[in-house]
Amino acid sequence: MKLLHTADWHLGKTLKGQNLLDDQEYIIEEIFRIIYDEDIEAVMICGDVYDRGVPPVEAVDLLNRTLTRLAEKKIPTLIISGNHDSQTRLNFGNRIFERQKFFFAAKITDEPRNFVLEDKFGEVYFSPIPFFEPAEVQNKFLYTSIERMSYNDANSYYLDLLRHRIPRGKRRVVMAHVFLTGGEESESERKIVGTLANVDAKIFETYNYVALGHLHRPQKFYSGSPLKYSFDEAGQKKSVTIVDLDGEGHVQTKRVELTPRRDVRIVNGSIDELRGYLRTEDYIVARLNQYEIGAREKLERNFPNLLGVEFVSRQNLSDDAPKKFTAGTEPLDYFAEFFKAQTGEDLNADYRAAMGDFLSKISKEE
Repeated sequence: MKLLHTADWHLGKTLKGQNLLDDQEYIIEEIFRIIYDEDIEAVMICGDVYDRGVPPVEAVDLLNRTLTRLAEKKIPTLIISGNHDSQTRLNFGNRIFERQKFFFAAKITDEPRNFVLEDKFGEVYFSPIPFFEPAEVQNKFLYTSIERMSYNDANSYYLDLLRHRIPRGKRRVVMAHVFLTGGEESESERKIVGTLANVDAKIFETYNYVALGHLHRPQKFYSGSPLKYSFDEAGQKKSVTIVDLDGEGHVQTKRVELTPRRDVRIVNGSIDELRGYLRTEDYIVARLNQYEIGAREKLERNFPNLLGVEFVSRQNLSDDAPKKFTAGTEPLDYFAEFFKAQTGEDLNADYRAAMGDFLSKISKEE
């Protein structure tokens, strides 16, 4: 059985206020191209389908159109919820969708169920673990108020319930939305605070393939997000994972890179250097090595999707001890030190005079 593993679509997400919906629609077209080129037999989406519990109408419409196309091509699709999704909304109509081989696991249930698909070799069992809080397992199955359960213990407990429902010798795949111990994080992930949130990969050992979501950087067990959702992801290559599961349960995987409509990049240099760049539609943060008044306006011709301008101080980064001022230090001197710390330059005479006039005016109003 040939599977496509993806996760963390975050439909409806914005990047520094920029709506990304048309970028998301474009990248879904890329995913469909891969589905057709690779003759994919089933698609796994491992959580964070939406970016928030109440997604915008346009994001819901995009998912609806995506699933409709998959249904028309008769491609089974398995979806679990992530920590950004609303369990109730994502679970709506799940029993009806199963008739079209669309399987949703948005919340844990009293009777955990594996999803079953068939290929020419027989049945493949998929164990879906939606994102949940450990207290949900305690309240639903253990009926106890013991000390707080860890995510590892809670996921292990729920996975055992699913595993025991798989006949011996059957091929098996697990889907989960967790933070695996040792995983590499990105800024755009909503943090699950504390070491109790970590899950050990050992709990998945009896499965032929482990399909995880939550971490946006492609890495072992994780497909990663299809788009860059923060600027610390600028250097990453986004992809989906193709999983080839043979009749004996042996697995071969490969990553297929995705090409976005607009890249997410950081450009560095002086204002003159950056104004020498060719015009690009990419999402850009510009890091200037010196302060420049009106920098944004000067750069927007080259970078119409400029989402931020930062000034990188040339000051020695180790010189971060707090400044000590003597009694009677003037507010203008405080500002001059602040300006230098931010820009790496001394406050020139014009700026100093303008700020002096401003402070004087405020003083008189008080």
